[in-house]
Amino acid sequence: MADFWQQVVAGLASGSIYASLALALVLIHRATGVINFAQGEMATFSTYIAWALTTNHGWSYWPAFAVTLLASFAGGVAIHQGIIRPNEKGSVLRVVIVTIGLLLALNGLVTWIWSGEVRAMQSPFPTRTMDIAGVAISIQDIGTIGVVLATVAVLWALFQYTKVGLAMRAAAVNPAEARLVGVRVTWMLSLGWGLAAVLGAISGMLAAPSLFLDPNLMAALLIYAFAAAVLGGIDSPIGAVVGGLTLGVGLNLIGAYVDFVGADLRLPAALAVILVVLLVKPSGIFGKSEVRRV
Repeated sequence: MADFWQQVVAGLASGSIYASLALALVLIHRATGVINFAQGEMATFSTYIAWALTTNHGWSYWPAFAVTLLASFAGGVAIHQGIIRPNEKGSVLRVVIVTIGLLLALNGLVTWIWSGEVRAMQSPFPTRTMDIAGVAISIQDIGTIGVVLATVAVLWALFQYTKVGLAMRAAAVNPAEARLVGVRVTWMLSLGWGLAAVLGAISGMLAAPSLFLDPNLMAALLIYAFAAAVLGGIDSPIGAVVGGLTLGVGLNLIGAYVDFVGADLRLPAALAVILVVLLVKPSGIFGKSEVRRV
């Protein structure tokens, strides 16, 4: 049982990273109706900024963390205003192609600035473990879970109790009516892109100490995040969080106790989750089926 609970806590830690990135995907999908395929590369670029501040400029982790989040937010707003907004009046496919182009551009830019060399990034948490009821639990895992849950709580409070959060929700759900009551829809959508970039940056900075840093850091994590978003419901923020945690724990337990899966088949297992959910319940656990009059 001790090993089982160790696997559960480790799965919650990795699942919280999936949840953060899945929540970023959901925020943009609710606002624009498309999946931002560049979300992972945006997170990678942000993580390199944090690495440069801590390694090249001698900053301690948390000040670099805070500055990186501010830079990520500004970058997300700028991407929406300068790249996405001019293409929003076109088809959905056009915006998707733009995000794929942004993915390639950011990947090349990261390689050009920092090279493709694999680098190590310091962890903000101790690597030692502590004993809780006979279960050895990593402090790094607990710290990762805590940071992500705190971020989700702040976002929930923003959307529930502030005028800006209410305006962002209105702009995403019904932009035409939101404009009629004075909401600056374009800027609310830009704020959504900024918040999504912040969530991606958090995912990257928490994942890099364990996975090492390279230009393709978030490629696999984006697939896990997409699986989590589909599992929970692609338009449901709470579904993204629950889906990420569920996927993290599930994949960890399968990898530990199903011999033929192991670590090498975790990614195909995530793709299988996407396929099964789309076949059985396309709207996801917390998603609502769309009803149209014809």
